Amino acid sequence: MTQVLCQLPKPPQVPQLLVGNETSDDAGIYQLTDEIALVQTIDYFTPIVDDPYLFGQIAAANALSDVFAMGGTPKTALNIVGFPVKKLGADVLAEILKGAADKVHEANAVTVGGHSIDDQEPKFGLAVTGIVHPEKFWKNTGAKCGDVLVLTKPIGVGIMTTGIKRGVVSTEQEQQVITVMSELNKQAAELLHSFHPHAVTDVTGFGLLGHASEMAQGSQVTFEIEYSRIPQLDGTFNLCEQGVVPGGSKANQQFVNEMVECDASLSISEQLILCDAITSGGLLISLPMDEAKEYVDQLKELGNQYVSIIGNVTGKKEKAIIVKP
Repeated sequence: MTQVLCQLPKPPQVPQLLVGNETSDDAGIYQLTDEIALVQTIDYFTPIVDDPYLFGQIAAANALSDVFAMGGTPKTALNIVGFPVKKLGADVLAEILKGAADKVHEANAVTVGGHSIDDQEPKFGLAVTGIVHPEKFWKNTGAKCGDVLVLTKPIGVGIMTTGIKRGVVSTEQEQQVITVMSELNKQAAELLHSFHPHAVTDVTGFGLLGHASEMAQGSQVTFEIEYSRIPQLDGTFNLCEQGVVPGGSKANQQFVNEMVECDASLSISEQLILCDAITSGGLLISLPMDEAKEYVDQLKELGNQYVSIIGNVTGKKEKAIIVKP
């Protein structure tokens, strides 16, 4: 996408546009008043699970996540639908919309409409609008030396969903990844407002290392990440060893290769897992060291079993990311 955007003419400078497409941030922010700014985002994709209701839930959680990652509060959502009604039937689409509506309601937002077209391949997502104070939003740049890195959800989602498609995962593994994908980042974001994060993003299609490299490069620092501290879905490594890896994860690894230095002890499978393309992943947060443990402890008390401190921020080195065992 960056290769496309760089070819477009620069939009006119508008003082109210606080965050636009000139960065790799999760959403755009447009100031309305001294107290209110809009947070706007859009995301949609093809089904990654067979159950239409669950697909709707996951797609909604994924789209809502961008607003949470900017420190915003979702308010409205518009459905975006491409669907072969004659082939799959209206009931299937209705279940997708129900799943999304329930997840939007869980986020304390409201679905206000949408648009649909006839499409041979099902596609679904949402355009979400939220609000945030013009001086209190988060960006994916600003990480500072001495910060630590916190991740609120496990990685391995792309590998696990590929395993579902190939019929090589257990019922327990399938339920685990569905639960993780459909979980909102609402709780993690709301708690984070009590602390002082320097940079925040959500980990999605570019994988952990892809999004971490954007954050590190934008902040002019280097991230030192410890592989052993990164939460993973059960069975991720074994699936990866069996070659159950989506094409997007392999593409991510090739893209970040020049920006990342991995310890020689890390296997190819372990490096691929770090680049795994994720749907509806967790928040990656650069947080002052003296606040990080308290944030993690409080989030665990609220029921988050995965949140972990996975590394630290240092001065800028040759590589944006250094991965240790």
